[in-house]
Amino acid sequence: MGSLLKGVSGVRWEDLRDARQLPAGDIPPLLSRIAYGGEDTARHALDELGDLVCALGFVVGEATAPTVPFLLELAGAPYVPCKAEVLDLLESVYRTEQWHSSAVAAGGPQRTSFREQPAWEVAGREAVRAGRAVIEGLASSVRPEEAEPARKLLLTMDRTPPFPAV
Repeated sequence: MGSLLKGVSGVRWEDLRDARQLPAGDIPPLLSRIAYGGEDTARHALDELGDLVCALGFVVGEATAPTVPFLLELAGAPYVPCKAEVLDLLESVYRTEQWHSSAVAAGGPQRTSFREQPAWEVAGREAVRAGRAVIEGLASSVRPEEAEPARKLLLTMDRTPPFPAV
């Protein structure tokens, strides 16, 4: 995969499910297209990837958290197009609470089929939080198309309360 995304091959994508609950094998080629494709190719790939890691902008899957470090790597890389959109996707991952809300409304994960899904949201949020240094670096960029979405993500991170216990 080149100098970017070296660790992608170390993830067992075929054992993970995406946000649609399908095998996550489509994620690595999409990450590669974002990293190495032209601007149009990268934007299209990022749109597809968004559907796999944060469907509808608020539903994450098992493969979401393992994807986040690669999104952070792309956001911090010097020549990757569509950094603002990558940051927007990271913010969507960070904000998701769909599974938590559903589990709480149904009486908790032990009383429903929502046993693993709330943990996917926690893991996704923790993965984004682990990349705070990258996001802070982008927030101080002289390029407003990078700085503004990075600042927005930092605000979301600072203002979002911890998940309620389920």
